[in-house]
Amino acid sequence: MRKFDSCRGHHFHRQQQQTMPDMETTGYRLTSPGKPPELLAPAGNFEKLEIAIHYGADAVYLAGKDFSLRNYSGNFTDTELEQAVALARSHNVKVYLACNIYSRNNEQDRIKAFLERIGKINPHAVIISDPGILLQSRNIIPHIDIHLSTQANTTNFNSALFWHSMGVKRVNLARELSLEEIAAIAGQVDIETEVFIHGAMCISYSGRCLLSTFLTNRDSNRGLCSHPCRWQYAVVEELRPNAFYPVTEDSRGTYIFNSKDLCMIAHIPELIRSGVTSLKIEGRMKGIHYLAAVVKTYREAIDAYMADPQDYAVNPRWLQELSHVFHRDYSTGFFFGTPEAREPNYDNIHQGQIHSFIGKILHPLEDGCHMVGIRNKISRTDRVQILSPKVAAAESAILALWDPDGIPLDHAQPNTRAIVKLEHTFHCHDIVRKI
Repeated sequence: MRKFDSCRGHHFHRQQQQTMPDMETTGYRLTSPGKPPELLAPAGNFEKLEIAIHYGADAVYLAGKDFSLRNYSGNFTDTELEQAVALARSHNVKVYLACNIYSRNNEQDRIKAFLERIGKINPHAVIISDPGILLQSRNIIPHIDIHLSTQANTTNFNSALFWHSMGVKRVNLARELSLEEIAAIAGQVDIETEVFIHGAMCISYSGRCLLSTFLTNRDSNRGLCSHPCRWQYAVVEELRPNAFYPVTEDSRGTYIFNSKDLCMIAHIPELIRSGVTSLKIEGRMKGIHYLAAVVKTYREAIDAYMADPQDYAVNPRWLQELSHVFHRDYSTGFFFGTPEAREPNYDNIHQGQIHSFIGKILHPLEDGCHMVGIRNKISRTDRVQILSPKVAAAESAILALWDPDGIPLDHAQPNTRAIVKLEHTFHCHDIVRKI
């Protein structure tokens, strides 16, 4: 049984919200901000769950060992799911459990047994795409809300009405929709709506892709995607079968199926005033540095807008923060038209500096000392940045470096622990990275 100490990420209470009058934008009417949208973060394993809570997520989505679309993200055993729900509830954070594969005949009994176990664990909702699993859920776990996966590709308000009639409480709308279409659905249907606002995007229709199945016999619709859309390809002409012609784009080659990453940090007001219930971050397989930076950034942006809508402005620090994590070129996806036609005016058009991530503070000690879980090499002469919730990243020299037994070090190696003395005291789960 996993034990928990008192060092846990705290959940921040929201400030008193203000509203602003209705606004007209390109062809559709936005609502006043009213209630803040939920910030929904990925939790691929227990460590990521703790990070998501620490940096301010309102809810997390995660999965058991089977029946989700991210079988390689680590995920949770039944015992860990019980602990995850208990931890999240203690911080007023909701847990949504993904059971969103398209199932086969030979899995029906196992899915039934899984849902029966889920009913006892009692997450806030289960995420489903398969109508058969939805039907089973209504019968087996009627006390747990049903959220419809984006894989069901809900693209209009009549579809949303249908799913609502089937007992679905929330629909994760198709990524192909514009913000105008999303606002129309949210305004016409008495159902919760959810949209992705940050992270990787598939080239397929609402995430339903067959490339992986054909090329590697790993079905992406059953959690086994090998991500062939990220590979490099060459062109072969029919009469020259042995001549391969690379499609040159830049020094890294070209990725003919590879979409840009989604980033909506510059459009928080439009998202909130569209009436969407939940803003979702992609990335159950991403690392904790990515998760911390992205959750922290969107938390600050949402809270800043809700606190003062009329004087809200995008903080340049948020754009800079999102440039520090691994990413492909950012875009606004389909929110304002096709991805080819619209692109944010960001200075960063390169991938994030993933080498800058050092590790995570396990717990603070005395006199500015911290026990740190080292993920990448750190040197005594390095200068670092500490990422904490709700405040700008703080810089510090490394004043001293020891191993856990107090022996001085010039360097600390990956996958070890080290005592790091910093200029200030920081918190459990804060992220440390090189400047």
